[in-house]
Amino acid sequence: MARPPPPKIDETPLAPGLYVVATPIGNLRDITLRALDVLAQADLVLAEDTRVTAKLLQAYGLKARLERHDEHAAARARPKALEALDRGARVALVSDAGTPLVSDPGYRLVREAAAAGHPVFPIPGASALLAGLSAAGLPTDRFLFAGFPPPRSAARRSFLEELAGIRATLVFFEGGSRLGASLADMAAVLGAREAVVARELTKLHETIVRGPLATLAADPRFAAPKGEIVVLVAPGREEQATAADAEAALKEALTRLKPADAASEVAKALGLPRRDLYRRAMTLKAAR
Repeated sequence: MARPPPPKIDETPLAPGLYVVATPIGNLRDITLRALDVLAQADLVLAEDTRVTAKLLQAYGLKARLERHDEHAAARARPKALEALDRGARVALVSDAGTPLVSDPGYRLVREAAAAGHPVFPIPGASALLAGLSAAGLPTDRFLFAGFPPPRSAARRSFLEELAGIRATLVFFEGGSRLGASLADMAAVLGAREAVVARELTKLHETIVRGPLATLAADPRFAAPKGEIVVLVAPGREEQATAADAEAALKEALTRLKPADAASEVAKALGLPRRDLYRRAMTLKAAR
């Protein structure tokens, strides 16, 4: 990628306060001019990973005083940041990529800064959550961002069961190494819903794939891809699931479970009679 041209910085003095600054999720040109203005004048930049932020600043010819502020260092960095704000400093908070506080550390700093009477300025910009929603083609009038599912299957299924009845598009972040297992659990718990896997958004190998959850779970491309992924799942339907929905869900469940357990799982997910599903499961098993 070509080096971005040097920005023309607005030198109007920044007011003291905490600036929550969105940074690119991949493509460096997705930084906003206002974000560059803030980073150029900030007295202190709190960064989830100072090495990542240093590369971003270097790309635009900027220098700043950087201090680590991740889940491990936040308790140490937060008092220093609050003291700086008390002295009238301009403090910027950034994450590795995207909008801070969206599955990233920082909300305690924002809460304590506001409680101390310091202004908090949102500097909006790139967001993997919103980028995924904008390209998914799923309903956006209501959505729930659920963050990262638990890493282990049993806890993940319990987590998904709590979300199953919500009538809104569900949005998750997931690591590549767990994507295949996570999609399989989503198919088992959430049923035959349409979904989207958005990987490497704004980057060279950006991939957006749409399809039923069971189909995505079986896609070898998603067994364990690299990087972090946005998974979006359509709302559950009010109307009763179709025979085709039940058939697809049963076939997927039978790859993991005995007919009786598969029937129970699909019955719970789709709200259909277990007895009928068990009969169909036995037929499907015999046809293998």
